[in-house]
Amino acid sequence: MLLCASSLPLCSSSLPSISPSSAAASKRAATMAKPSLLTFFSLLVASTLAADPDMLQDICVADLNSAVKVNGFACKLAAEVTEADFFFQGLAKPGATNTTMGSLVTAANVEKIPGLNTLGVSMSRVDYAPGGLNPPHTHPRATEIVFVLDGTLDVGFITTANKLITKTITKGDVFVFPRGLVHFQKNNGDVPAAALAAFNSQFPGTQSIAATLFAATQPVPDIVLSKAFQIGTRDVKKIKSRLAPKK
Repeated sequence: MLLCASSLPLCSSSLPSISPSSAAASKRAATMAKPSLLTFFSLLVASTLAADPDMLQDICVADLNSAVKVNGFACKLAAEVTEADFFFQGLAKPGATNTTMGSLVTAANVEKIPGLNTLGVSMSRVDYAPGGLNPPHTHPRATEIVFVLDGTLDVGFITTANKLITKTITKGDVFVFPRGLVHFQKNNGDVPAAALAAFNSQFPGTQSIAATLFAATQPVPDIVLSKAFQIGTRDVKKIKSRLAPKK
């Protein structure tokens, strides 16, 4: 309660009155503003987590031999940086595709180009023999965009709603695989194919689904795989033997 002497100039007659309806409207407005602010800050935080952290200096060439472990790589001393840290010729020639899957991925990431450290980008070249497959896999730290250099590829990814998004792409075409979703490329042609892939991470990481589950260095228990895939443990052991790393 506001007590006011009649002799004081700031009395009830000089103060604006607030009606119950106005107070209720103000309360509703404040309540409606809270979700909007929450949404804004959620989007702001999400945008900062969408790719590698922003760089805080001109360059931070990775010191791949440093014992210091950080999120990324420690920086080389500026005096030790050379043009070789920003150069790589490994994507110029086709890779050998005489592999189990008939494909070969040649990465141009921070391990090959130390100057990519903190820059948030990298590339790969993928070569496919006729019938070759880049098997289902994910990149946990990056979205991927591919550009077909030669040949024709059947590509696709699976959403978390279990929907397959697939298309046949040919020379000059571009296709995008969203970050973290399982995807693949298959050369169903009778001639070799090749593609360039770009990532919004210096080190996107790759998890091949089959190899991750059936060829982990600490083996996934047979009973887990048997129940998950609804197959017998004998079949699990057979698949593990076929996917085991070559000694």
